[in-house]
Amino acid sequence: MRQILKITVQTAKDDPLKMKTDVLAVGLFEDHTGPFARRLDEALGGAVTQLRSLGDFQGKAKQTALLYTQGRIPAKRVLLTGLGPRGEGDLEAVRRAAAVVTHKVVETRAATVALAIHAEFDDRTFDAERLGRVLTEAAHFGAYRYDEYVTPEGPSRPKQLRVTLIEPDAARAKGLTSGLRTGQIIGEARNWARTVMNRPANIVNPAALADEARKLAASNPRLRCTVWNLAQIRRRGMGGILAVGQGSANEPRFIVLRYAPAGAPRGRIGLVGKAITFDSGGISIKPSENMHEMKYDKSGGVAVLGALRAVAELRPDVEVLGIVPSAENMPGGMSYRPGDIVTTYSGKTVEIQNTDAEGRMLLCDAIHYAVEQKCDAVVDIATLTGACVVALGEGRAGVMGNNEPQ
Repeated sequence: MRQILKITVQTAKDDPLKMKTDVLAVGLFEDHTGPFARRLDEALGGAVTQLRSLGDFQGKAKQTALLYTQGRIPAKRVLLTGLGPRGEGDLEAVRRAAAVVTHKVVETRAATVALAIHAEFDDRTFDAERLGRVLTEAAHFGAYRYDEYVTPEGPSRPKQLRVTLIEPDAARAKGLTSGLRTGQIIGEARNWARTVMNRPANIVNPAALADEARKLAASNPRLRCTVWNLAQIRRRGMGGILAVGQGSANEPRFIVLRYAPAGAPRGRIGLVGKAITFDSGGISIKPSENMHEMKYDKSGGVAVLGALRAVAELRPDVEVLGIVPSAENMPGGMSYRPGDIVTTYSGKTVEIQNTDAEGRMLLCDAIHYAVEQKCDAVVDIATLTGACVVALGEGRAGVMGNNEPQ
């Protein structure tokens, strides 16, 4: 099994054109050439101007172009990325550009990259701390690869990508460093979650997911983990979880990962995440096409565990409960059936009409548990229905609630 690419981020007070690195990544606008872009073009003998005149690079969002420096500057390569129109240059444009270039850098098998994505912006455009956080989060997001079980062919990628946020101004470099710390925590937690989400159902079943939660608690003294097994779930009357999980040889688990601040908490938040480690649909079985993607039906629960990993490092002054009901929804002689009537943890009864509506069965037990724990706010996260993707596409989440803005 391959090690997931390790991504480290640091800052450096330096001139980007004097930085020794495998790749220097630079953001350029579609409709504006600033002082840094002119310096870069001059240092590369007009290569940037030539690219633009040939139409090979216009600075449009998500566009990239790779230049070999031939020793003209210490960086071996310059990777240009488009920021779009200058008038639309905001932090999201920077985030997008940084993610695009770090993704591309991994394809080149480079081991180091210096990010000067922000060099064309005026120093007053962004708060340096926020910029450092955004660049770091984006670097983790873009460089990530899930290739644990891929047998490499040809030259292998490096085991680590070292990213440097480069800034010539000392005060702004200090601000970038401050933001970097937060971005690193969030980026690492997100990629941890992506790895667990991507692992197949023969690797991550409910018991294995519970083990991952225990590992998180063991790695941070501010986290405490409780896991209920089948007998404990049955004893507490969580009929929704029991019904969904009873058709599988892999028994369900009820996972609670709790963060407590050092002092008196300002409140208590419940994060509830659906974790169906594989969803065949049960007796109401899904079509076979794309069923392999149903390993992702645990994503809500894994996202909650990833959030608790980040929370424990960020140390807010609120208590946070990560509540993850986990089961595998499979057809079998013991599966729950359409027409069954199930008594859930709250005492309410549910008539089953479709066993592929299993997510709400888990969530009703878990949300009632969150209410019992007197959470001030409850947020549940779930891959609940494909109809959401039909309605909104893959780039947006469906968000609803009972907390209307005043």
